[in-house]
Amino acid sequence: MEEKVTIKRTTKSPAIAGILSFFFPGTGALYNRQFLKGIMFIIIFAGLVSMQSHGDAQPFIGIILAGFYIFQIIDAIQTAKSINQRALLGKEEEIEIEEEEVDIQSGSVFWGAFLIFLGGILLLANFEVISYGSFFKFWPLLVVGIGLKFIIDYYSKNK
Repeated sequence: MEEKVTIKRTTKSPAIAGILSFFFPGTGALYNRQFLKGIMFIIIFAGLVSMQSHGDAQPFIGIILAGFYIFQIIDAIQTAKSINQRALLGKEEEIEIEEEEVDIQSGSVFWGAFLIFLGGILLLANFEVISYGSFFKFWPLLVVGIGLKFIIDYYSKNK
C-alpha cells in the first residue's frame, strides 16, 4: 500500500539567511533547513579559525578562511532565493510512503575514512605531534586520493 504525502515548502528570507551567515557562519544554512550543510560549515569555519594561530600555514589558511566566509554567505542567500523560486512556481515535494522495508544504499566508505584521517592529522597537529608545516607540504596527496576514488568508482560502476 502506497500513500502519497504532499509537502509545501515555506518561503525563506534571503536577507535573514545572509545576516545569520554574516554574524555566525553556518547558521544561514540551518535557517534554510539544510542541517547537515550548516553543521559542516560550522565545523569547517571553526577548524580554519583554529589553524590561524599556526604561522606555518599563513597566508594560505587566511585566504581560505576569507574565501569560505564569503562563500557561505552567498550560498545561504542563493539557497533562500532558490527555495522561494520553487515555492513561487508551486513546486511541491511528493513523498511516497511505503509500508515495506526498503534497503537504502549508502555511499562509499571513502569519505568517512577520509574525514577520520584528516581529523586525526589535524588533531595530531594541534597536540604538536606533527607540525602544520609538514602537513601542508603533503596536501597534493589529498587530490591524488580523491582522483583515485573517482577512478575506482568509475570502474566499479561499469562492471
